Amino acid sequence: MGSDRTPIFLCAALLLLLVVGLFIPNWLVFLFTISMAKGLVVLGLILLMRTGLVSFGQGLYYCLGGYIVGISGQHWGITDVALVFLLVVLAATLLSSILGLLLCRYREIFFAMLTMAFSMILYGILVKSEKLGSTDGFIIAQATLFGWQPEVEASGTWIFALAVIITLVALLVMHLYFRSPMGFGGEAIRENEIRVEYLGVSPRRLIYIKYVVAAVLAAFGGAITAVAAGHVDPEMAFWATSGEFVFIALLGGTLHVAAPLVGAFLIEIIRTIALDLAPYTWQMILGGSLLLIIFFLPKGLWSLLPKRREEEGL
Repeated sequence: MGSDRTPIFLCAALLLLLVVGLFIPNWLVFLFTISMAKGLVVLGLILLMRTGLVSFGQGLYYCLGGYIVGISGQHWGITDVALVFLLVVLAATLLSSILGLLLCRYREIFFAMLTMAFSMILYGILVKSEKLGSTDGFIIAQATLFGWQPEVEASGTWIFALAVIITLVALLVMHLYFRSPMGFGGEAIRENEIRVEYLGVSPRRLIYIKYVVAAVLAAFGGAITAVAAGHVDPEMAFWATSGEFVFIALLGGTLHVAAPLVGAFLIEIIRTIALDLAPYTWQMILGGSLLLIIFFLPKGLWSLLPKRREEEGL
C-alpha cells in the first residue's frame, strides 16, 4: 500500500485539468465535463464487470439523476446543487436498493437483459408523460451553489470545476474500494462463485452492494450532464445510451479507475470529429473504432500504458 502512487496521480491529473479548464475554449470545457459525467457512469459499470456482470441498464440511473435535477428546479423550486445532488443520491439509492433485491439473484445474460428492461420501462414512462415534456424533455433551471448564482457566461466553468471535484472524490474512493477485501471479492465471484460461498461470504450480498454503488455513480453522472447541458430527455434512459457506456468501458478498459475517463473523453472526441466529417454515417466510425479495440486491444486503451505488477487491476 505504501508504494501505491495512484491517489497522487489522480489528484495531480485532475487538478491539472482544473487549471487547464480556465484557458481552453468553452466547447472543450463542456466536452470535458460531459466526459467526466459519463466516466462516472462507466466507473460503476466497471465495478459490475469486475464481478462478471454486464449491465445494459445504467441509463436508468443516468436518466434518473438528470430528471431529479430537472424536476427539482422546474417543479419544486430547488436549484441549489448541493441539495439537488443529495436528492439524486437518495433517489438512486432507494430505487437501486429495491431493484437490487431481484437483480442480485441473476447472472450473465439474464442480469444484462433485466437491467435493460428496467431502463426501458423508465424510458416508456417518460415518453408518455406530457408533464415531463414527453419525447422532447424539458429545460433545466439555472443551478445555484449555496445561494450563489453565477453569471450565465461563467456557468460552464464552475460546473466543470464541480465535475472535477466530484470525479476526483469518486475515483479516490473507488480506488480504495477496489483494493479492499470487498473489492477483491468481486473478482473472486467472477472466477468461482461457489468457492466464495464456501469461504462464508455471500455473493448476492456483495453484488447487491456493488449494484447500489454503481447506481449512485450513474445518477451522479446524469445529474452533472443535466446541469451542464441544461436539458434532459427520455433518451438518457434509452438502451442505446446504456450501450454507449458499455462501449466506453471496452474502449478504456477495466485495469484502472481512470480508464473510464480516458474512454469517455476519446469517444466524445471521435463523435465530435465524426459528426463534422460524416454527419450521416458517424456511427460507422464509432463502430469501426470499437472493432479495432476488440481485435487489437481486448483489455482497452489503458493496457497500452506500462504498469507495475502490483498496480495491475487497480
